[in-house]
Amino acid sequence: MQADVERIRAGAAAADLAGFLLPDQQALIHERGWLKMLAPRAAGGAEMPLPEAVRLEEAIAEADGSMGWVVTLCAGAGWFAGFLPPDTARSVISTPRVCLAGSGAPTGFADREGDGYRISGRWDIASGAPMATHFTLNAVVRGEGEEFVRAFVVPAAQVVVEPTWRSFGMRGTASHSYRIDGAWVPASQGFTIDPAFATAPGTLYRFPFMLLAWVTLAANLSGMARHFLQLAGEIVAARRQPPASAQDALARAAMALEGARERMYALLDQAWAQADSAGGGMEAVLDARLREASQALVLAARRAVGDIYPYCGLRAAQEDSDINRVWRDFHTASQHALFTP
Repeated sequence: MQADVERIRAGAAAADLAGFLLPDQQALIHERGWLKMLAPRAAGGAEMPLPEAVRLEEAIAEADGSMGWVVTLCAGAGWFAGFLPPDTARSVISTPRVCLAGSGAPTGFADREGDGYRISGRWDIASGAPMATHFTLNAVVRGEGEEFVRAFVVPAAQVVVEPTWRSFGMRGTASHSYRIDGAWVPASQGFTIDPAFATAPGTLYRFPFMLLAWVTLAANLSGMARHFLQLAGEIVAARRQPPASAQDALARAAMALEGARERMYALLDQAWAQADSAGGGMEAVLDARLREASQALVLAARRAVGDIYPYCGLRAAQEDSDINRVWRDFHTASQHALFTP
């Protein structure tokens, strides 16, 4: 992994300036098959055990926030293949350099037409949009009685990307908006994200979606916070006479962050083992504990970055410094709707 970390970091500053992941970074993602890691084996994916995938996502985010976020969000969209009809899942995942980007807000409509749906709408914040081969979305279905929301996967050829991402951090994610103007898709490209409707039999597809979102995104913030503390430690150590208060604050922040990480991962391993045992589900109390531990990890990461930033001096305020980029990435990612009150 160390060679991959060096390769990721070599392009991180340039990707931040360019506003998208550079060709070498994209090539690494596809070489490692990271965007297929949560897709079913039967469809051509790796179907990686979730605890292993979350630790990998954290490591990538620690190398670079934008890279980690794109891998996490787009691999997460690849997980949806476990809810598609098997033939459709294989067709999507077998696409060369496959990348699924998308948005969860139901800001479009799907009107029933023949054996499929005609989709129109506009969706915001699709991380990895420029490299996407497919887009996932939620749309309000009309023409089948009472309206309801359904998920769809649509080839990028039927989608128009609108360059709207102008955040001060996570620039490399290129989390642009996209629209669809009356594209027809077959009903087989619709799916329901619920274990009861999984089409792949693995444990991954019995794991609750919102809990999966919590642990994967919390791990991203943890990775960025760890990177920030490492860079802050280097800055403090380089000072001629670093104050003892700075060293003490760094030690406390690192200890609190690592403690929160250990608790979340211990519960994640326990939840995975429970979900994997005899094809069973997960107890509600364990679901709640893991969600609380993920929230606690996010809080610990926020506190660590916030407490240590004042010790970093003007270097941390310079836009072209590594620590400033990590700080900007962290504060942008932590504004995700999942983490806001």
